[in-house]
This record gives sequence, C-alpha cells and structure tokens, in this order.
Amino acid sequence: MSEMHMNANTKPLFTLSIAAEIIGVHQRTLMLYENEYLVIPHRTKTNRRRYSPADIDKLRFIQHLTRKQGLNLAGVRILFQVLDSLGEGKEDKMREIFPDFKLPAA
Repeated sequence: MSEMHMNANTKPLFTLSIAAEIIGVHQRTLMLYENEYLVIPHRTKTNRRRYSPADIDKLRFIQHLTRKQGLNLAGVRILFQVLDSLGEGKEDKMREIFPDFKLPAA
C-alpha cells in the first residue's frame, strides 16, 4: 500500500510483539492468523510485520468470534468471505449480526 493511500487507521504502526500484547495473545497466534489468511500485516523492506489500527480491530474481532462465539478459524475465514461479499454494507451487517461485539474506545 502506498503512502498516499494510507490513513491513520491503515498505517502500519505496530510490530508483531506489540500487536500480540495489545490483543493479549502469543506472537505465534498472530502468525497462525496470517497463515490462515485472516489478517495479512504489512511487511517492511526488511520483511518485518507491521500491523495497522484496522488490523488490530480485525484481530479483536477474530478473538471475539473464537472466544465468545465459538467459531474455529475455518469458520472465521468463511464468515470474512461472506462479509467481504457484502461490500459497502459490511460494517452495518457485522453490528447487526454481532451486537455484543464492541471495539474498545481509543
């Protein structure tokens, strides 16, 4: 993603260790999510992972789905495919389907 197309929510800021600490999981968990194509972090020129605030939100949603809703990672991947197919209305549909999921205040 070029610098021109980044906003504050999509700018890759957080290292793997910081992202894992924010979410409260082991770093290997985030690598597993990447291997499952659930969250693909930006890579630096030296191939280091960097997560954006939007990635952190998505990681929190994955945690909600696996811990509170009982989905496994295959179920999360299918749900993301369905939500992505909705296009523009995806966030509204997510709030409608998962009203108990709230992102923490910034």
